[in-house]
Amino acid sequence: MSSLGGGPRLVLLFSGKRKSGKDFVTEALQSRLGADVCAVLQLSRPLKNQYAQEHGLDFQRLLDASIYKEAFRREMILWSDEKRQADPGCFCRKAVEGFSQPVWLVSDARRMSDVQWFREAYGPVMQTVRVVASEQSRQQRGWVFTPGVDDVESECGLDNFGDFDWVIENHGDERRLQEQLENLLDFIHSRL
Repeated sequence: MSSLGGGPRLVLLFSGKRKSGKDFVTEALQSRLGADVCAVLQLSRPLKNQYAQEHGLDFQRLLDASIYKEAFRREMILWSDEKRQADPGCFCRKAVEGFSQPVWLVSDARRMSDVQWFREAYGPVMQTVRVVASEQSRQQRGWVFTPGVDDVESECGLDNFGDFDWVIENHGDERRLQEQLENLLDFIHSRL
């Protein structure tokens, strides 16, 4: 199945704009599947850890949705782009270390190189999921357009990917969201 040993039975690679609800969706799926079956992986976690170490910052504060993180976001993007130019899979490799659950939900794919790395590493067990939300919904969740953040590859790298296996609409209609999650859960259960 996987070129990296036994590996997972299913890897779902989530992408979407800031405040589209990627974390909300992956956490909802994990809560229904259970942490013993499903792991939520974040590509940004090893990135933020390394950035914090190299720049003397508080790693835990970079993980939350705080003003602290936002103060460093633009510089962190530029720094991570340099790291990825040297090694496109550097953060992907670190993000998958230590997980043994059969289902992996990667909550924050942002670039074509992320999709390519997971496709090469996990092939047929990998699926892409795009979480979409209207600008109005994202604004209600606190999103404000930020030049140098919302108009660069880290936010726009998968905008034209186009051929997602799944699209989850998260515009604020709770009933519609639950229907979509049920369909995805049915699919996940069929792979276990």
